[in-house]
Amino acid sequence: MIAFLLASFTSLLSIANPFAAMPIFLAMTDGDSDKQRRQQAFKASIYMVLILGVFLIGGNYIISFFGISLEGIRIAGGLLIMKMAYSLLDPDSQGRKLNAADHSEAFRKPDISFSPLAMPMLAGPGSIALVLGMASQSDTMVDYLTIAIAIVLVALTSFLLLVVAPNFTRMLGRTGMTALTRMMGFIALTIGVQFIINGVRPIIGT
Repeated sequence: MIAFLLASFTSLLSIANPFAAMPIFLAMTDGDSDKQRRQQAFKASIYMVLILGVFLIGGNYIISFFGISLEGIRIAGGLLIMKMAYSLLDPDSQGRKLNAADHSEAFRKPDISFSPLAMPMLAGPGSIALVLGMASQSDTMVDYLTIAIAIVLVALTSFLLLVVAPNFTRMLGRTGMTALTRMMGFIALTIGVQFIINGVRPIIGT
């Protein structure tokens, strides 16, 4: 269980990648007090747990309702995770999860905790695909409980990182943040590849 919890935590952390969200969070909360930033970060972490929790609990029902095979969700999830991972590795994108229009709109919102901070930055399509993929491979309640704990731990880690974002980004600098984001991107890429392998194996009978 500990090994599965650690694997789930590191996988989800690399996909959610709160490190990439830190500079954007700072820019969107520029002029806010430390208390206001903590409130935004706390609410975003709660929303993250709720969003991913819904897909963890209802994932199999969603898959069954639409008649999607487990292999299909694993392959599709793997492709989506790989696409997201490439954006983290691409030096031109720097791991951004917002387009120009979303970015501009976010600056005009008084509350960014749900959108765009929780969705799509922390609990975006990549995180949802990962949770669905892990749920599709879970057989017992212990597995589901382990994934749920991992979600809470990642949300807590995201909250703490956003709170310390001003000092953290100054300490690492632009080069350090870029290197960290690319490392997360590589981990996410390997997760996506493994999801596709797990989906293809039953199809080809190996």
